[in-house]
Amino acid sequence: MERPLPEDLITKAADIRLLALDVDGVMTDGKLYFSASGDEIKAFHSLDGQGIKQLQSAGIAVAVITGRQSPLTERRMQDLGITHLRQGRSDKAAALRELLDELSLSPDAVAYMGDDLPDLGAIRLAGLGASVPNGHWYVRAQADFCTETAGGDGAVRELCDLILQAHEALADIHQTYETMV
Repeated sequence: MERPLPEDLITKAADIRLLALDVDGVMTDGKLYFSASGDEIKAFHSLDGQGIKQLQSAGIAVAVITGRQSPLTERRMQDLGITHLRQGRSDKAAALRELLDELSLSPDAVAYMGDDLPDLGAIRLAGLGASVPNGHWYVRAQADFCTETAGGDGAVRELCDLILQAHEALADIHQTYETMV
């Protein structure tokens, strides 16, 4: 079963070869948690991790561009096999352009998902700009697609599924798991 989506959205998603993601507010709930000793704590959703792995298995690269520096983010990206990690980047559009040059991709071949004003340039640059319902209203209004699921609660998986559906790979993934029953 595939999700009914607008044809223009499926057309844009069919061209995607790279998914670039923000972290705080997209891969996490956007809240910054610190222990009494000052240690940072982040929660990443396993649904997002599964979607990212499925995307990578389908030959679509994944990158992360974040304004903050975090060893927890680095660890999670290592766990997921994401080698394109740009931390401490306030100009996310510039970081995305660098990635596009490095990977010899056009902007139409990238989807970017962000939630706040620093993501706006990258969302506009990308062939498919996405946001989350708990993102800033102005950013959501600029995006081509806004997930139903909140950032940190599986929103990345929703975008991964959209891209996989557009690449006609999602039904095969679902079928693989159906045969396990």
